[in-house]
Amino acid sequence: MAGLACICQDPRSTRPDESMTSTKQKILSLSGITKTYPGVTALSGVSVEFHSGEVHAIIGENGAGKSTMIKIISGAEVPDSGTIEYESVVYEHMTPHLSRQNGIDVVYQEINLVPTLSASENIFLGNPIMRGLTLDRKEMSRRATELFERIKLGIDPKARIKDLTIPQMQLVEVAKAVSKIPKVLILDEPTAMLTDTEIEILFDLIRDLRNQGTCIIYISHRLQELSQIADTVTVMRDGQKIIHLKTSETSRKELISYMVGRDVAETFPERNIAPGETKLEVRKLSGNGIRNISFAVRAGEIVGLAGLVGAGRTELVRLIFGADPKSSGEILVDGRPVEIKHPRDAVEAGIGFIPEDRKGQGVLLNMSTRWNIVLPMLRQLSGRLMIVDRNRVDEICNDFKDRLDIRTPNMDQLARNLSGGNQQKLVLSKWVARKPHILILDEPTRGIDVGAKQEIYRLISKLAEEGYAVVMISSELPEVIGLSDRILVVADGQIAGELERPEFDQDKILNYAFVH
Repeated sequence: MAGLACICQDPRSTRPDESMTSTKQKILSLSGITKTYPGVTALSGVSVEFHSGEVHAIIGENGAGKSTMIKIISGAEVPDSGTIEYESVVYEHMTPHLSRQNGIDVVYQEINLVPTLSASENIFLGNPIMRGLTLDRKEMSRRATELFERIKLGIDPKARIKDLTIPQMQLVEVAKAVSKIPKVLILDEPTAMLTDTEIEILFDLIRDLRNQGTCIIYISHRLQELSQIADTVTVMRDGQKIIHLKTSETSRKELISYMVGRDVAETFPERNIAPGETKLEVRKLSGNGIRNISFAVRAGEIVGLAGLVGAGRTELVRLIFGADPKSSGEILVDGRPVEIKHPRDAVEAGIGFIPEDRKGQGVLLNMSTRWNIVLPMLRQLSGRLMIVDRNRVDEICNDFKDRLDIRTPNMDQLARNLSGGNQQKLVLSKWVARKPHILILDEPTRGIDVGAKQEIYRLISKLAEEGYAVVMISSELPEVIGLSDRILVVADGQIAGELERPEFDQDKILNYAFVH
């Protein structure tokens, strides 16, 4: 059959691949799937099988082809060649309607809910409960309440989506998919925004679904999770399937090697820089759930904000950047009070902000890679006649393409066509190119693969060495500990504790995080 290709295995591997048998019943398989975009081969002759009652992890670097595979299974994209077999029926391609009709559901990494509707209305969106000609909101709320209680979600079904935190939105997405009783459930980076407690709730739910016979396709960059939840793992690289393994028969180090095609040491850059003068100071800041917070950040210093999801870390930095209004308090830059009522005030004061919601607030999806990088600095790149210096634009963009290994065939590629990790690199490039002297990073490596994380770590460290004052939020404690010079633990909208580097300890951080 045209397009059918053999599996591309790593030449170092002596592991069995397609010969590895499963006692579970095959429900879905891809055969020789190829998909190309302008200048990019996203998938090249990929063949893989999925089984009922099994958690099958798909891992790989950003741009490896994982997202394209999901879109082809769900019908969002049509392959150039190859076939899809589902419950013994062969299809040239799926459609979104056919995929849903067959019991395939996807929980994407990015939120796909209607912000103005309630949680219960979102659960039943597309399959509403009616009373005559009107929506039966009471019954939808009752059923959503039962669902939330069954999967241990402490969320008010009547709450509007826009009033929930991003982690809560993610859990509503999962609940919406579970409510449809899927035969195949695809989870794309489902734990990226969740606390350890929420992750365990999700894992319990996944185990229950697996025991009921659901096929779970689990995509994650958090390799430490695989031994807890995945039965098997398929490694992707450069649009090809590299190897398929039983999770119990491999290791984190081996998987990383297969992902990147080389040995990668998961380390944090060593830094021994004496901080300079105070660049950012916050005095008794309140608003947006934050209460009376004070702290300072010096030039050359990385201050990590640790704490549970929903503790107030993001709310705090949004106040500083002017994305949300403060009710009281003072912000000083270089020792001088500044009035920040809008993000543009923060930008003018020399503050850059990389938000956690990459697609919603960080990247302009329908603009090119080039203009995403230089948009915040167009004024500096324009002469008196407001004509943009294209040579300077190309110089800056090519520099960041090389520095951060932004994988794009050219700088005219639309941001929406890049992988999630490469979109994150665009957001980083956009602010670093403008050269703010204060940089706020909210989950800067969320959805980033292990190889790209090392690049981001080196960049953050280098920026601090160049004199930037860096405030960084991360839900990964090893990351906060590995990069920070000082850690502030946020709990219930307040600073619950402060640790200097010699005091760094995960247990201490968690004790502060649970203090309220």
